[in-house]
Amino acid sequence: MSQGVSSAAEIKEAAKQIAQLEQAVSKVIVGQQDVVRQVILTLIAAGHGLIEGVPGVGKTLLAKALATAVGGKFSRVQFTPDLMPSDITGHLMYDVKTSEFEVRRGPVFCNFLLSDEINRAPAKTQSALLEVMQEQQVTIEGTSYALAPPFIVLATENPIEQEGTYPLPEAQLDRFLLNIKIDYPQHDDEVAIVKQVTNASKGDKLDVSQIEQQLTPEQVIALQNIAAKLYVDEQIVQYAVNIVAATRNRNGIDVGAGPRGSIALLRAARANALMNGNEFVTPDDVKSVASSVLRHRIRLNADLEIEGYPVDRVVADILREVEAPRI
Repeated sequence: MSQGVSSAAEIKEAAKQIAQLEQAVSKVIVGQQDVVRQVILTLIAAGHGLIEGVPGVGKTLLAKALATAVGGKFSRVQFTPDLMPSDITGHLMYDVKTSEFEVRRGPVFCNFLLSDEINRAPAKTQSALLEVMQEQQVTIEGTSYALAPPFIVLATENPIEQEGTYPLPEAQLDRFLLNIKIDYPQHDDEVAIVKQVTNASKGDKLDVSQIEQQLTPEQVIALQNIAAKLYVDEQIVQYAVNIVAATRNRNGIDVGAGPRGSIALLRAARANALMNGNEFVTPDDVKSVASSVLRHRIRLNADLEIEGYPVDRVVADILREVEAPRI
């Protein structure tokens, strides 16, 4: 693939800016450094993230903190069975004073959209969000409205409660660049969180006031452009495709990842390389993002699910078996 135009100095400066962003967000997201990194990686790769975790582990705070750190507009939508597409996208409303219809823009007109418990909304509403994620635009009564970049959807799923939920269509799952798992914090980290939240504050309001803005939305777009142009050797492309292809003809996997999985693997690997300050993508960049890129694009057969064999272990097995190039 063609060489990017960014210089070594530009890449080094970009990595420095990303590190400052990561450090700022980590001030309020205690003990979840890997999760913070993956969400920022999703942003740098201009993708969307599906976050899985039980309630109360900081998913909303994470999205809000990231929006604050880049000076972006944040919106949150609580998905429920009665949520309508217009509740997300917006609608036309008749203005009695002007005797004209005007557009009331929905919460998707933002930079960071937190879609809380996305699997609680019916398919029609999920489809409306799918268009927004894929096209970066909203259609209201036949008229399309482009969303201002950067735009990232962070959707959450509760892996425990399944009652009253609607399975996400595979087409929509495939639109998420990464599937990010967030677990309970370690004991010492939880102690720090409790102290942080209860120190001279009422209730459990999410406090992002201590986060200073590190970047502007325009700077985020510039970082996304640098990541998109980072050099990828032809052998790395072959390696990524071989990994994804291995998910399609493997015992224990009913449905493997499609071509969008290969594309996502390279996009995420580029962002990972930039975060590390590298001028090109290495096999280790591909390996480090493989689980998050592929775990929601693979469906195991009933036997492995009954045995409790995790998807991440299947991906790890594939990474051991597929030979990495030496570059």
